[in-house]
Amino acid sequence: MSCKTIMVHMDTSASANARLSLALRLARGFGAHLEGLFARFEPNPREFHVMGGTAAYYDTHRTLRMEQRGAIERLFRAEVSRAQIDGVWAVSEGDPVSAIMQRSRTADLVILGQANPDDPESYIADRFPESALLGAAGPVLLVPYTGRFESFGKRVLVAWNASREAARAVHDALPFILRAVHVTILTPEQSHASCEDLAAMLARHGATSIDITLLAPHAAESTGDALLNHAADGAYDLLVMGAYGHTRFQELVLGGATRTILSTMTLPVLMSH
Repeated sequence: MSCKTIMVHMDTSASANARLSLALRLARGFGAHLEGLFARFEPNPREFHVMGGTAAYYDTHRTLRMEQRGAIERLFRAEVSRAQIDGVWAVSEGDPVSAIMQRSRTADLVILGQANPDDPESYIADRFPESALLGAAGPVLLVPYTGRFESFGKRVLVAWNASREAARAVHDALPFILRAVHVTILTPEQSHASCEDLAAMLARHGATSIDITLLAPHAAESTGDALLNHAADGAYDLLVMGAYGHTRFQELVLGGATRTILSTMTLPVLMSH
């Protein structure tokens, strides 16, 4: 199994370069087509024009943002050429979240960045990563806003609770699991029996060096924190897990572990919903 179409979200945030670097390495490793989709928050010009003296400011601001977008596009095209991969640049029209969800329909993998509260340029929309994750058509690889992640996918940690979402994530992550040097299935005690079946399935696909470990959070530790602590202690460089959530009355509701991982992740996380 392999990824042949990868989409990476590009913007003017400080973490965009690291996200692009990882996307380029994955595209080259899989011999995949890479699409760079530029999407960011755009202020409504009417909100400027209704205020006296702000129209000129908006025009200057818009020119600057166009120059920034042009610089990111030139970087993307140069890096794609240098990596000698097939790539294309696209710019979202309208709502950026809807654009990313729509483009995900024809991608094997979507790469997004973690929201950085200290970088205004990383703001795309309210609860952007959550909305894109739950609305994507396939797996989403979320990249933390700090770090370069030169080592990726060699040691894979699978968060397993025998749910539909976890099973979806494992199947979506097979291209990475089959290339990993070591895979650990991390599970609460009640899911241990199904882990044997999961390990056998992965072995039949060709995965090697698989072990099963019980997740035992400390009393004051949440499941999400326990996952991240285990990943750090074992020097894992990819976490695979199901994303839990739903939309109800236009309000986004996420499971506790999903919410914790999205806000405090310390390694790339492949999620599927």
